[in-house]
Amino acid sequence: MTKSAEKNRAETAKEFDFNEKDFDRVRGLIYQKAGISLADSKQEMVYSRLARRLRATGINSFSVYLDQLQKEPAGAEWEAFTNALTTNLTSFFREEHHFPLLAEHVKKRKDPISVWCSASSTGEEPYSIAMTLCEAFGSLKPPAHIIATDIDTNVLSTASKGVYNIDRLDKMSPERAKKFFLKGKGAQDGLVRVRQELRDLITFKQLNLLADSWPVNGEFDAIFCRNVMIYFDKPTQGKILKQFVPLMKPDGLLFAGHSENFLYVSDDFKLRGKTVYELAGMHESRRKTVSNHTNKG
Repeated sequence: MTKSAEKNRAETAKEFDFNEKDFDRVRGLIYQKAGISLADSKQEMVYSRLARRLRATGINSFSVYLDQLQKEPAGAEWEAFTNALTTNLTSFFREEHHFPLLAEHVKKRKDPISVWCSASSTGEEPYSIAMTLCEAFGSLKPPAHIIATDIDTNVLSTASKGVYNIDRLDKMSPERAKKFFLKGKGAQDGLVRVRQELRDLITFKQLNLLADSWPVNGEFDAIFCRNVMIYFDKPTQGKILKQFVPLMKPDGLLFAGHSENFLYVSDDFKLRGKTVYELAGMHESRRKTVSNHTNKG
């Protein structure tokens, strides 16, 4: 069977019709709403995820579903649409080399520490930050606070509960797991819960990085924006980076994902270490001129 025939057979077997025009509409809508640039290769993923929304809404056509979205720009389905197309791959202490750098950074500071995790997903990243801060200060109540945001309300709900399958801790040392997690018993066997002291360090909020103003208050000692910029095009990346500037302390750090490089996107930051950035020298004056525009909420 030729590839063309295989493709036609697969499309015939699908529950809903989904053609190139539908896919292009989805790409345009999610880019407009969340700044996400979907590659050509994502068509099957989009079908799979949005087919669930068609079943949930009782709509039997992608074109009708997308028409409904556009007719109701403030409708509740937009949240479900965005959640469905958001990728949330994460783990505890992912890209582990960042956390010792964060620990050394905060140990040198006298003021209360403030960290923003700007794409928190299901919570593993902000809880990893919280564990790092506790270990850096030798206390379950360090002088620190973490703001954890995400566009996806479903993953924020999971994150705020702090409950995970125990196998999520497989790569964590037994000592760290015992110190920061409580094992479930009975009906909760096989689950762990983040200790309340860690949860108290974190405030979870919904936030769209594409918005003109953000409901966060700087200035931050560190901002984690890891493995989310890869879904945005270069102009969108540049806009977001520019908005980070007035929210950072002059010697604050910006942590990026392993496949992200901001050097050719913005002159606002310079490389400090492996996927770690700091403000470029020009920014003390810029921070003052743009802080009123960006630092709202």
